[in-house]
Amino acid sequence: MTDKNEKADGAAAAESNAENEFMLSLTKYNDAAAIAHRVLAKVCKLAIEGDGKTILSLCQEGDELLDEECSRVYKGKKISKGIAFPTTVSPNDILTPYTPLATDPGESEIAIRKGDVLKIQLGAQLDGYPAIVGDTVIVGQDAELTDDRKNLLLATHYCNEALLRLLIPSDIHPLSTPEKPHKQPSPNEITQILNKIAGTYDCSLVESTTSFNFLQNEIEGKKRLVLHPGEAMPKSEGAPEVGDIWGVELALSKGSGKLKDVPGKRPTLHKKTDTKVGLKRQTSKTTFTEVNKRFGNFPFGLRQLEDERIAKMGIVECVRCGVVRQFEVLGEKDGSITSRLFTTIALMTTAITKAGINKIAAPPEPGLEKLITDKSIENTEILGLLQLPLKKAKKKKPAAKKEE
Repeated sequence: MTDKNEKADGAAAAESNAENEFMLSLTKYNDAAAIAHRVLAKVCKLAIEGDGKTILSLCQEGDELLDEECSRVYKGKKISKGIAFPTTVSPNDILTPYTPLATDPGESEIAIRKGDVLKIQLGAQLDGYPAIVGDTVIVGQDAELTDDRKNLLLATHYCNEALLRLLIPSDIHPLSTPEKPHKQPSPNEITQILNKIAGTYDCSLVESTTSFNFLQNEIEGKKRLVLHPGEAMPKSEGAPEVGDIWGVELALSKGSGKLKDVPGKRPTLHKKTDTKVGLKRQTSKTTFTEVNKRFGNFPFGLRQLEDERIAKMGIVECVRCGVVRQFEVLGEKDGSITSRLFTTIALMTTAITKAGINKIAAPPEPGLEKLITDKSIENTEILGLLQLPLKKAKKKKPAAKKEE
């Protein structure tokens, strides 16, 4: 009996320690998210009111704010902190994160105009725990909300809310009971549901939209969810589990949802890989050393490096040898407007919180009262899904019996 008790006590202690570690990491995720939220709000406000501002100036402003905000927290502690995802602003048909360079005249001078649909994404990290968030806004929003834009925003919002609910693991799902556990939908089933919602608003789910689980110092874990996978693209792997942190991406189009390379747009967003190769050129070695020291495994923009011109030369061999991966600039194949949201979530159940999904970093809800069109969701199953709470209600403890 003693051995059994000791084993039980040891298991309970291990579980308690794991929960404490999770809550400590969650604090840092939340602190990073608070920074990301504040910066996103400022950049979006500048973008909505910024007819004539350049995309480059918005990206620079966002990165300066991220660095400034991160410098104010965890002072005196020897932890890494800074940008987990540089500020990117992708206009209209461009879907993937886009961040131009000051040394590319044609790119640096691109101005935003009323009616432009901008996808803005950025993130902060504290002690390697990242919080990334992205929103879609329209320049001069109140004056330029055409029906196409309204329907795109509505579809994006409802698809994103549905996607989050479809990611809840069975063991913490609001509808799960011991007698009848809720079945977690497959990636294909999730894609079908989101396509129904998007189709209601004459929109399409963008092919190969991918979400990853987050880890300390890594935003692309081994688990991934790939929606509407394209040809020769990686498939989904693993499934969301309690204790996971995920970066959830949702992308829609008013066109086909198929992507193509955008001509004339230099890939400027990169991420270090695990490949080990000896570089030959000095500019490549200098660039890679700076990348490894300053950014680790987090994505970075070439304009964040100390010397942008040297970085443009050095990154070529880094990409060719596979020690760094570049994010291609992709856009809607037929030129239609696109949207993208990015949400960082925690899938959790602890003694002090409700079981379910906690939105760590999330785009603000759009003003639905301004997005009225002749289209609406009527499918009762989808309406039920959207009304589902993200967290499971705690069971009430039975009342103590009164002594007679």
